[in-house]
Amino acid sequence: MATSTIANLVELLETLPPELQERTVEHLREYIANLQDEARWDASFSRTETALIAAAKRAKQERAAGKATAMDYDRL
Repeated sequence: MATSTIANLVELLETLPPELQERTVEHLREYIANLQDEARWDASFSRTETALIAAAKRAKQERAAGKATAMDYDRL
């Protein structure tokens, strides 16, 4: 079932020559994929946000207490 927004988009696409329609659809696919990726990232971040904040607070407290050590990048 097409909404009026989708119907408007189809009307706009139909005004373009076929090769521009294809290019436009490809751009839309990429744009939608990016939006979906951002939505997944936002959902993932919202699920872990509390834990990330707690970990950052612990790290800050450990650093202030002198318990932190410099990271050895060669061991990564």
